[in-house]
Parts: sequence; C-alpha cells; structure tokens
Amino acid sequence: MVELKNSTSEITLNTGAKIPALGLGTWRSLEGEAYKATLHAIKESGYLHIDGAAIYKNEEEVGKAIRDSGVSREKLFVTTKLWGTQHRNPEQALDQSLKRLGLDYVDLYLIHWPVAFKTDNIKDGNLLSIPEKPDGTRDIDLDGWSFIKSWELFQELPKTGKTKAVGVSNFSINNLKDLLNAPTTKVTPAVNQIEVHPLLPQTELIEFALSKGIITEAYSPLGSLDSPLFTNQTLLEVAKNYDVSVAQLLINWALKRGYVVLPKSVNPQRIDANFKTFQLKDEDFNKVSDLVKLEGEQRFVKPDWSPFKVFE
Repeated sequence: MVELKNSTSEITLNTGAKIPALGLGTWRSLEGEAYKATLHAIKESGYLHIDGAAIYKNEEEVGKAIRDSGVSREKLFVTTKLWGTQHRNPEQALDQSLKRLGLDYVDLYLIHWPVAFKTDNIKDGNLLSIPEKPDGTRDIDLDGWSFIKSWELFQELPKTGKTKAVGVSNFSINNLKDLLNAPTTKVTPAVNQIEVHPLLPQTELIEFALSKGIITEAYSPLGSLDSPLFTNQTLLEVAKNYDVSVAQLLINWALKRGYVVLPKSVNPQRIDANFKTFQLKDEDFNKVSDLVKLEGEQRFVKPDWSPFKVFE
C-alpha cells in the first residue's frame, strides 16, 4: 500500500510564474459536465489549475465554476486557447474568451494549433468552428498567413494584462525552430502543450523545448477515450503493486518526467483519484517508459489539417 497525497508540485515558467504541475483538462466535457467537473475539482479535490480552450465551447461553464468555487482568483491558474479562425486578431479572441469565462485575465493563453483557417466560408459567422471549402475539405490558409505572423501579434498580449503568459500547443520541433528563429519573435513561448503518454513519449520534443526554456504540458496523458493503456498487462501489474489505478500510474509516471500533466475527467471519483501522487520506483518508471518499444508508437489525436503538415 503506497502513501497517496494531493499534488502540490509546481513548475517555474520562463516568465518566473509558477504553474501547478497537475491540472484538470476540460476537453470533451459536454454541456452540464464542465461546470460540475470544474467545481468539484477546485472545491472538493483541491485542483488549482484548470485548462480550457475556446473551441471546447464550455468556457461559460468553466468560468462559472471558477467563480462559484469560493477559491480566490489569485490562487488559481487558468488557461485558454486561440482557435484557428482568429489568428489574425488574437486580442479580440482573448477578449471574447474572457467574457465567456467571466474573468479579467487568464494565466496562460495558447495558440491551439499552428494552423490558421480562412473564414470566407464560415456559416452564420460562427468562428468556433472548422471552416470548410465547398468541396468539404478544411479551409486552411497557407498563402496569406502563418503561425509566425500569429505569434508576432500574440506575444504582445501579456502587455495588456489580459493574460500573464503566452505559449503554443501542438507545435513540432520544426515549428518551434521556425518560430524562435523568426526575426519578429521577441518572446519565447512559456509552454508547448502536446499529446504525451507512454505510447507517445515525445522525449526529443520535450528535451528540445526545455533547452529553449519552454515547458511541456501533456494533454491526453491517459491516451484516447478507448485507450489501450487501460488494458495493458504491464501497466495493470505495476499499478496493482502500488494498489493504484492505471490512470494514477500514468499520471505519476508523467509527473516523474518533469512536465505539466492535464488529465481530463468528469467523474468526481476519478477527478479525486487523478489528483493523488505517490513515489514511483525507478524500476517501475522504466517499465512504463519501455512500453513504447514493445507496443510501438501511437498517436491518438491526429486531425487532418491538410495541406498543412502538423507534427513534422
């Protein structure tokens, strides 16, 4: 029986701010679920870090839960993200997110994907959507815009006081190199939020980012909705030895690797359990790390942004 404690670990960003190493992800939290999950996480479990995005379409619920939690805003770390339809005017997009959240500022604002969309074919003016061409393919803008131009505007946002820090999400090593080498880049992203779990350890990307002062945040740290990790015999055996769930094992493996971890759940018991940390022995850490050698690399979040090639 291992001793379980609520997570208290923090990581220092390149801005000097501290970010709680374990946060609640709110992706795929449906209507009605995001409020209850966020409120429970903060008020009952003790989470101080909430990760959201405009395209999740639940910022109103997340913000209401934050306000209703009774925890002072200054103690919480709140993230939201810029959607691809608004790369040309990130400050306006941030204003809209803040209005939906009912907050004066966020602690971290991210470019959700390194992909800008054209907006000519958007129906009903709905910017929180994926624009499509008449033939049904996604309307990606490769000619008139780039994430480097987006960042040129984005990096100015902390001066407004509407966000404390800025970063990126789903950027590859090549994307980061292009961004950092651009003559217009004056601010290094604070974080890069990417998919990370034992079947997609992303070691090279994590180490490259760290060498540039960029902290990694792991989304989908448990894999996909029907993750094969939950039935993996190696993980089941290791978890059993600690009397913890596979999810708890995966979260603590990730924390031991030294980056921010963002498990998502709307189940109160799992939200509680995911916030518990324990000491994972090196030999068991290595067993989890070696899983990708046996099972092969698997990426679960892989949207088609053709002709823009993500993850390369």
